[in-house]
Amino acid sequence: MHPTIRLSRQLSHYESSHLSPALLNSNIKAFIQQGHFAEALKLYSVSPLSATQFTFPSLLKASTFLSNLKYGKTLHSTIIQLGLHFDPYITTSLINMYVKCGSLSSAVNVFEKMVEREGFLKDVTLWNSLLDGYLKFGQTKDGLTHFHKMLALGVLPDAYSLSILLGALGFKEGKQIHGYIVRNVCKSDPFLETSLIDVYSGCNRIMEAWSVFDHLEDKSSVVVWNVMIGGFFENGLWEWSLKLYSLMKSENVKFVSESFTSTLSACRYGDVVDFGRQVHCDLIKVGFENNPFVYTSLLSMYGKCGFVEDAENVFHQVLDKGIELWNALISTFVSNKCSYAAFEVYNKMRHNVITPDSFTVSNVLSSCSMIGIYNVGRSVHAELVKRPIESGTPVQSALLTMYCKCGSVADANSILHGMREKDVVAWGSMISGFCQNRKFREALDYFGRMDADGVRPDSDIMSSVISACTSLENVDLGCMIHGHVSKSGLDRDVYVATSLVDMYSKCGFPYMAEKAFSSMPHKNLVAWNSMMSCYCRNGLPDQSIKLFSKIVEHGFYPDSISITNVLAAVSSIAALLNGKIIHGYLVRIEIESDIQLENALMDMYIKCGFLKYADYLFRNMSEKDVVTWNCIISGYGSHGNCIRALSLFDEMKNCGIKPDEVTFLSLLSSCNHAGLVDEGHNIFQSMTVEHGIEPKMEHYVNIVDLLGRAGCLEDAYNFVKTMPMEPDRSVWLSLLCASRAHSNVELGELAAHNLLKVEPDRGSNYVQLLHLYGEAELWDKAANIRTTMKEKGLKKNPGCSWIEVRDKVDVFFSGDSSSPRTMEIYEILHSLGRNLMKKGGANEILEAFSDLEV
Repeated sequence: MHPTIRLSRQLSHYESSHLSPALLNSNIKAFIQQGHFAEALKLYSVSPLSATQFTFPSLLKASTFLSNLKYGKTLHSTIIQLGLHFDPYITTSLINMYVKCGSLSSAVNVFEKMVEREGFLKDVTLWNSLLDGYLKFGQTKDGLTHFHKMLALGVLPDAYSLSILLGALGFKEGKQIHGYIVRNVCKSDPFLETSLIDVYSGCNRIMEAWSVFDHLEDKSSVVVWNVMIGGFFENGLWEWSLKLYSLMKSENVKFVSESFTSTLSACRYGDVVDFGRQVHCDLIKVGFENNPFVYTSLLSMYGKCGFVEDAENVFHQVLDKGIELWNALISTFVSNKCSYAAFEVYNKMRHNVITPDSFTVSNVLSSCSMIGIYNVGRSVHAELVKRPIESGTPVQSALLTMYCKCGSVADANSILHGMREKDVVAWGSMISGFCQNRKFREALDYFGRMDADGVRPDSDIMSSVISACTSLENVDLGCMIHGHVSKSGLDRDVYVATSLVDMYSKCGFPYMAEKAFSSMPHKNLVAWNSMMSCYCRNGLPDQSIKLFSKIVEHGFYPDSISITNVLAAVSSIAALLNGKIIHGYLVRIEIESDIQLENALMDMYIKCGFLKYADYLFRNMSEKDVVTWNCIISGYGSHGNCIRALSLFDEMKNCGIKPDEVTFLSLLSSCNHAGLVDEGHNIFQSMTVEHGIEPKMEHYVNIVDLLGRAGCLEDAYNFVKTMPMEPDRSVWLSLLCASRAHSNVELGELAAHNLLKVEPDRGSNYVQLLHLYGEAELWDKAANIRTTMKEKGLKKNPGCSWIEVRDKVDVFFSGDSSSPRTMEIYEILHSLGRNLMKKGGANEILEAFSDLEV
């Protein structure tokens, strides 16, 4: 017979039969001991006045467990009627009942009436019950007043009084109580010592907690070990948790379930599955293989460490599976990106008539979010409408996130408007959703609504808002947001500050990014990488390289992103020696390489002119993507080996890699450098015909330049006229340069006219036309161009070159004399000129010197 049916029949029998008071009280206590609180109260109602003073504390406990204030007040009335309201044990139970049922004022009334009676004033148990009540209600100030009143009346606090205070106060007050304990409590109390360890651990003062533990005379209590293991883990010292567990085994302390759950949590946090397997063996040896809490922690440990199959085995070994175990398995699949397996477990759970809770639903919705399955998420939402958990904020926030990540912002918006209480998570999900769907203005609008609603943003929201400003390229609004986070103190948060660095970097304000970076009190590797990328993006590669060396000085180990960033900086200034040093460092510290890093390394060698080694890296790469092929094709093309570049293009297609627009840009550039007109034209045609890629402006420029260099000026001009888009500056400049090279003044003037119409205020545009006239000896027209440039105040930006010598990069500008070695440079230059003139190169050297003067 089912236990519930048997219990119901037993209760009906008691109600229908006449029970003696002794038997009635005995049966009530038996029900309560078995956890059948409602049945105990129902049996009590058969004959309320038959209950004795020894039964009422148990009945009050039943009311407390059921959080039923109405039952509690009924019991209180009967207690007064029977004259038992001054029994200290019953009074303490009454105070506890009122506190836990949410009526603190009633608890205070009971306490005050009791202490007015002679002989009860110094009952510390009564004082403790109300002290606990004040602190449970968060009324710390009233609780401390109560404690000071207790001391003033000569009531000496016991270990429980001090433990209650330690559980509610901070480090400073905890230290004072510790001092009081040292001065006044002579006898060692494990309960009190455990509370001290707990308060120090909770205040991130783990060494003080360890000092208390280490000085314990008696360490036989398993509780102090468990609290210390948990304290180490919660403070990030999971290795010490595992060491303490091993020490606990050697001390032959009797384990309880919390010993295993705390240690398994430390294994999960530290990702040390081997130690977790040892704990698994230990818990089986001592008979905890059927404990649901322990096995849930065990399953979670395997899941977090990525051992999904082991987690499944643990799940299948448990016969009586509670909701927590089902949730742990679903969470394991979600965290390991096995979304379909999570759905399968969820369906099995429903088939076994296990009612999902908010944690289950949140995980299932996370699975929908991960793979963008809108219909499944929608069906889960439909099921929730009939369930009371649907109104819970965590579930609604998960729904918001799911709809946003599936691109259904309208549905997410509907959820948000239907929420009674919109917490920071809900607003954050909505704002993040808008950003993910590139609706940045809407994200900023909802940020304003959240602010008007009085919800204080957290670091995640501010990071999303700053990213929205970055995407809109609205640096003015970004600066206002920066001011907002500075006032709230969130600018010290590493994620917010890194978002600020990224915003200023992409908007071209590297020194503002530097300021945001410097203000971070605790920088992580992501922040260092962002600042390196900022310097490189904004034309400050030297600063990026210098910052790389500081990463190690600050106790971080560069990752693949750090190396990729610094290689990009090295490539931009062709500093081969620095590149080799970084490559050597990469090999020594054995950073796990990825395809982006290998591509960056190969690109660095190409840009530094070391094509042979770049090809060696290319041939030895285990995996090649389209970027890899583009890089090596471009490398051979830029080094003048167009035939090899075209050969690599054929290899690329044979390997099944689909070329992109960058591939064709590299090929066209290669043909351009080599003067292969027909090959370049055929490649351009194949873009659309064979590969379905629409050419962009850069591709058209390369064809114009290719035809122009080959002297096919009319073909180049006709090609420009047939372009499906309006030619930009680069097209007309290319045509002008070709006209100058082939002395075609008429076409050059036409190209210059269109060029100056597109961009009339750039000095270099006029310089090309000036040279065209000068070389054609059209001095009047050249003079007019010079006059126009002077009137407009236009100058050509000087050319720049650099050279790396002995780990130092020297930069030179055309006509610049700021170098400390200028005199030495010009002396060598003149010496070279004299030698050339002796060899018969007078005309060439005179031309070189005339170019130097410009």
